[in-house]
Amino acid sequence: MAYGTVNADVVQSSVSGVSLGAGNASIMKNRIINGAMNLDQYNAGASKGTTTLYSNMAIDRWFASYSQTSKFTTQQNAGSVTPPAGFANYLGITSSAATSLGASDYFQIGQAIEGVNTYDLAWGTANAKTITISAWVYSSLTGTFGGAVKNAAGNRSYAFTYSIPVANTWTQISVTIAGDTTGTWVGATNGAGLTILFGLGSGPTYSGTAGVWTAGNLNTATGAVSVVGTNGATWYVTGVQLEVGSVATGFEYRMYTTEVQLCQRYYTTGRADTRGGLNASNQIGYQYQFYVQMRTTPTITITTTSGTPNQAYQTPNSFLFYGTTGSTENSATWVATAEL
Repeated sequence: MAYGTVNADVVQSSVSGVSLGAGNASIMKNRIINGAMNLDQYNAGASKGTTTLYSNMAIDRWFASYSQTSKFTTQQNAGSVTPPAGFANYLGITSSAATSLGASDYFQIGQAIEGVNTYDLAWGTANAKTITISAWVYSSLTGTFGGAVKNAAGNRSYAFTYSIPVANTWTQISVTIAGDTTGTWVGATNGAGLTILFGLGSGPTYSGTAGVWTAGNLNTATGAVSVVGTNGATWYVTGVQLEVGSVATGFEYRMYTTEVQLCQRYYTTGRADTRGGLNASNQIGYQYQFYVQMRTTPTITITTTSGTPNQAYQTPNSFLFYGTTGSTENSATWVATAEL
């Protein structure tokens, strides 16, 4: 039986001539998680000092890393300024001292993006795709600031620059980077596919020429403004987006619950209780299922307890919580971490 001709429309995005899934549509457009800085499970909006050497989590998915302690603090909405239109939160950095940079010093915030969310970029091949990074930035300092994108091994880096011409004013920036056609980049695995960094000050060991791929470990561009070089200096950021293509498009807003679940793949917290009769080993057990599958088998940390609780048999999906006191109830508040 013959059927008539069907005229099917191609579903397009708001960008002229671009079909959904082509890189500019709002389906996995933004590879950054918590780019609007809305979630802070780690610190609940409190200021976080950089007192433990090397790194800590500033807010969900955003880490601070540094070569010296106590040189800056991080905080969601530090300074309580009004965010740019369309945003409710931002990540704030405040310098704690006027720090002179040694050759191997580095100070920055960044996010490592999982390989399963970057493998389609095909970096390390002849088909490497161009990306564009965009963000809103605000600082008490002016001038040329820097950052970098690099691989997990730290032997392929691209330093970039951007300008903040007016102090204490939100400025929208964008940086376009041609994909790296060489080097080793993590494919579709749960490892770090790439890391994006915003530099707060680095010595020459971790600084390099902007705008070119380098076979080295760079965190920022040579000559970039050092935020930590001025005591009390501030630097704020929100609306961070990393997308395929050579043009910065509108920020991809996601449903709040979706953003929560994306963050819970790397960090989540909750309460577990054991109640009921004992087994033959005088234990009370409860298998706790995580809200979402975590990136890998997490590290479980018990924070507050009642009774003598323990945890064991962790998987990316669950962990076993049990008590050994012989009482009818053990409870604990716990956190599970599977960060890159």
